Amino acid sequence: SALGRKAAFSTLSILVALLIAGQAVTIYFVYQQSGQISKLTKTSQTLQLEALQRKLPASAKPVKKNMAMVHTPLAIRVMPAAPLADLPVRALTKPASNKTEDQVKHLLLQADPGKMFPELKENLMDNLKRLKNTMSHADWKSFESWMHKWLLFEMAKNPKSEERKAIPAEKVLTKCQAEASFGGVPGQFRPQCDENGDYLPKQCHFSTGFCWCCYKNGTKIEGTATRKKLDCPGRSPDEMIFSGVDLAK
Repeated sequence: SALGRKAAFSTLSILVALLIAGQAVTIYFVYQQSGQISKLTKTSQTLQLEALQRKLPASAKPVKKNMAMVHTPLAIRVMPAAPLADLPVRALTKPASNKTEDQVKHLLLQADPGKMFPELKENLMDNLKRLKNTMSHADWKSFESWMHKWLLFEMAKNPKSEERKAIPAEKVLTKCQAEASFGGVPGQFRPQCDENGDYLPKQCHFSTGFCWCCYKNGTKIEGTATRKKLDCPGRSPDEMIFSGVDLAK
C-alpha cells in the first residue's frame, strides 16, 4: 500500500507537471501570436497612412525632415521626371489672355507640363507642313482624321442657301409723313397727309384750335389761319408747287 501511494503520488506529480508545462507552452504561443498581431496592425496602419498621403495633393502632404533618409526610394518612384527647368513655372502660371488658344494651352500644360507648342507664323499650308514634320506618323494621321471630321461639320453647318428673293426697297417717307410719324412733345403740331404723302389742303393744330390752308409741300397760305369753320379749295391741276413725292424722286 505504501508503494501504491508513492506510485499514485508520483503519477499525480507527473500529471501536474505536464499540465503546468502545457499551460506555459500555451502562454508562450499566445504571447508570440500577440506580438505578431501587433506588428501586423502597425504595418497596416503605416500602409494606410502612406496610401492616404499619396491621394492628397502635393501642397497638403506634410514635409518630413528625414524623408531623404527613410523614404528616398518612395520619393524617387512617385516624383515625375522634369525634362525642363521651367516646368513648374509653366504649369502654375495663369493663361496669357482670355483667347481660346491661350486657355486651351493652359489646360494642356496643367495635364502635361512637358508638352511643347511650335511657333506657327506662316500661312496655312506652310504651318501644316511644319506640323507634319514635328509630329509622328500616328499623330499626324489622327490629326488628319480630326480635320476631315471638322470639315464635314462645317459643311453641314453652312449648306448652300437658296436663291435670295428680291427684297423690295424700303418706302421713302415724304416730309409730311415724317413729321406726322415723329413722336415729339405732347401737343406739338402734326400735319395731316393724303395717300400720296402730300399735305392736305386744310391743316389744323388741335391743341390750339387753329386751322389754315396750305399747298402740297406744306407752305402755309397767309391770311387763312382761323379758329372758325374753314373750307380750303381743292388742288388745281396747274399748281406749280412740287409734292413731297416729287421732291424725293
